[in-house]
Amino acid sequence: NWHHEVQYRNYNAIGDLEQLLLRTGIGINVTDNTNLLLGYGFIRSENYFGNEELVVNEHRIFQQIITKQNAAKLRIQHRYRFEQRFVEEDFKLRFRYFLSLAYPLWENNTTKQELYLAAYNEIFLNKNNIVFDRNRLYGGLGYRLNNKVRFELGYMNQFFNVGGRDQLNIVCFFNW
Repeated sequence: NWHHEVQYRNYNAIGDLEQLLLRTGIGINVTDNTNLLLGYGFIRSENYFGNEELVVNEHRIFQQIITKQNAAKLRIQHRYRFEQRFVEEDFKLRFRYFLSLAYPLWENNTTKQELYLAAYNEIFLNKNNIVFDRNRLYGGLGYRLNNKVRFELGYMNQFFNVGGRDQLNIVCFFNW
């Protein structure tokens, strides 16, 4: 299979770019519930320190394993990702573990529409002196329009090595 992803992140609303993430990869379904993927990502970050803007370009090569399982109606997904990061003139290694839960509140099996609760936790670990990079904790409400389109509105808190950040996420997923 072929994975492709675009994430356009803003600080406040449209027009104040925080990060543009373009990711692609080639994968194989080992079983119905397990996918292996080799990918590449380009990330442009625009960070502000006081009144000064710092633009950082990053190239990533990554390998990941995704497993899915069900516990009654609860859908569970695990993602293990290993990244080789080329950040400007620096090289970094990072491991990420992502645990996602989705629970349907209402579903129409004929139209494949669904209203669901979504939650995830993702931890980022570096291979350097400061091992802990960040932890993302998310909770939201999702609506699946059909097998190809779904929307989520949720709250995410990112805990960093120093400090943290709260944010509102408005997400649209397209699968084809």
